[in-house]
Parts: sequence; C-alpha cells; structure tokens
Amino acid sequence: MAAIDDTYESDSPVGSAYPPLVEAAWLYQVDQVRLEDLPMTAARALATGMDTPTLRELAGLPGRADCRDIRDAFEQALEELGIALPDHHLARRYALRRLATRFAAGEVVLAESASDGWSETEVETAEEQAFMALLPPCTCCIEYTLGLDEAAWKAQVQIAARALVSHPTVGPRF
Repeated sequence: MAAIDDTYESDSPVGSAYPPLVEAAWLYQVDQVRLEDLPMTAARALATGMDTPTLRELAGLPGRADCRDIRDAFEQALEELGIALPDHHLARRYALRRLATRFAAGEVVLAESASDGWSETEVETAEEQAFMALLPPCTCCIEYTLGLDEAAWKAQVQIAARALVSHPTVGPRF
C-alpha cells in the first residue's frame, strides 16, 4: 500500500488518484473534512476512472447516512485504492498549511482561525512557526491576542500565510 507523506514519490500508484480524494484522506485524518461530503467526492473519483467496490458503495451513500457507515466505507475505499491515511502529525501540518492558503485567499474568518486548537500542532519550519504564532489559541482569546488593532494583525497573518504557502513541505503532491 502506498503511503502519502512528505517524501511522496511521483511513480507511486497514488499519483494517478483523484486529487480531492487524496486531499480528503489528509484532512480526514485530522477531522477537517465534512463526512457528508465524502460520498460526492467518491462519486467524482468514480467519474475520473477510479473504481473499487467500496468506492462505488461510498458514492451511493446519501450525505445524511450514518457517519460510521461513511467512515468505514471511506477508509475501506482508500485501502482498496492503495491510498494510506497519512500520519496524524503530517496531516495536522498539512491542515495548517491549508488554513494559510485559505487565509491568503481571504476565505477564512477570524473566528475560524481560532477554532481548531492549532496550538497543539507540532510545527517543524520557521514558516509554520511564524504563521501559527499569530493564531489566537481560542475564540475567547481573540481580543487579548489581537489587542485593539485587528487590521495590523490581519496584515501580519497575510505575510506569514504567504510565506508558509510559498514553502510547501508536507502534504499530497499531484
């Protein structure tokens, strides 16, 4: 089974996988994917030519299906496709980088940046550290963390987010 990590090889069988399905595996590992979206992701993977019995089963589940059924089918489909769930630590770092990408694109609201317990993420690069140092540890600490100058904080986070996004070190490679 091919593992996906920061040492991804381009000749891996995962290289031909549907990128949103691989990304979903990374985000699933850190509870950053909506389970109700996984059946549609599976259906789109089928449309690109990927096919396993459990991927078909997952694609046929309604979004409102029991979350255990979705989880079981998703994990089994990944296994059948040779896509290993990444290490939790690597997946968390990838989710941090994804947050930085979304922040740089203006897609993240202030409260969202404080809602995921980022302080528990073990960072390894200066860019990750600089970005994470600017995130409020929780929603109740936003005012304390930002002081009274939210505009200055946003500018600092934009700079740190762009630096992190420009130095990808972990995550799926397509």
